[in-house]
Amino acid sequence: MKYYLLVFSFLLASVAFSQEKLFSEADISINKWIDGTLLTSVNNDSKKTALAIIIAGSGPTDRNGNQNFLKNNALKKLAENLTNKGISTFRYDKRIVKQIRKGDVDKDLMFDDFVSDATDVINYFKEKETYSKIYVIGHSQGSLVGMLAAKENADGFISLAGAGQNIGDVIVDQVTKMAPKLGEEAQKVVDKLKKGETTTEYPQPLASVFSIDIQPFMINWMQYNPTEIISELKIPVLIVNGTKDLQVSEEEAQLLKDANEDAELKIIENMNHVFFNIEGDDLENSKSYNEAFRPISTELVDAIVQFIGS
Repeated sequence: MKYYLLVFSFLLASVAFSQEKLFSEADISINKWIDGTLLTSVNNDSKKTALAIIIAGSGPTDRNGNQNFLKNNALKKLAENLTNKGISTFRYDKRIVKQIRKGDVDKDLMFDDFVSDATDVINYFKEKETYSKIYVIGHSQGSLVGMLAAKENADGFISLAGAGQNIGDVIVDQVTKMAPKLGEEAQKVVDKLKKGETTTEYPQPLASVFSIDIQPFMINWMQYNPTEIISELKIPVLIVNGTKDLQVSEEEAQLLKDANEDAELKIIENMNHVFFNIEGDDLENSKSYNEAFRPISTELVDAIVQFIGS
């Protein structure tokens, strides 16, 4: 009996050792609103590593890729997988996350504030001169934020599930697919917002999308066309999308690629919006957004490692 217990204990110790993290971890504050986690590889032989700064998507998304009732740890898993392969990473809570926690939400928050925060993060690490290169990885809304921040400040840019169209056109497309008649009304609202005009003339079913309180933010966001911004990038660019992405289609990734002929395009079969491999239907896909036990796509990790290492 003692022999079996000894063997069992040895196996447990072996498993624990094999799952040992190959990085150190530190929490860092960048500015008044931005707190994040820096992961540094411990297997770099004292050489400078590349740093990947990960920017989250829309909504009150934290550094791990989660929101209040949505936990998948997608960005945390991405960061840990990259750092285990020798790439240091920094991921951070969007400023709205800290504001919510403090009960001090800025009603005048603008899209440009997210770009300013991302720029502050890049500059913080550039000034330290600790890393061989600095790459920006933007997910979903963070793709456009990352493009704008990386333009003059980074050594490379990676778009994960980033839209190619203006966000106004994306909204119209999504609404039209769900309800064609509402799509026509959405187009009218978007046309006004693109002109910088607010409006109260929107159908009630779209109140959550076009609330008067968030229209200034949307107007600011709609000033930018992702294809125009990415065409101006003179740094290496990687564009990634999954075939099972319910929010951003492969066509959006192709638009970005067409706008920057030097960019690399990677379409990953069966990967969804939060980097999980989905073999089933849309129900499985949507449920996975709250299933933190799932591993992220190894093909995604390998593609980023190869791009940064090339």
